[in-house]
Amino acid sequence: MKKPTSKIRNEIAKLQEQLKVAETRDAERIGRVALKAGLGEIEIEDVELQAAFEDLAKRFRGGQALPTGGKKGDGRGAAGASTATIPPGATQSGSGEA
Repeated sequence: MKKPTSKIRNEIAKLQEQLKVAETRDAERIGRVALKAGLGEIEIEDVELQAAFEDLAKRFRGGQALPTGGKKGDGRGAAGASTATIPPGATQSGSGEA
């Protein structure tokens, strides 16, 4: 028994909305933690900050890098991660937050 394409499209639309809500919730949570850690006051390029976050994510995943899949991602991923500089104390102050 096959589903009609209209029903499948409706299910996809619902799932996309759920994904959007979940991404917004995650972004707000991460943003709050980053602000508490003082990252809002640091002048750093978005590319460098994303690379630092990717390094952090890799650390907590046990070394397994996963694609970011962000809307603003430019496909460079962790390629620039090794050259990113993390300001002193930026990661230590937020270690108990997450």
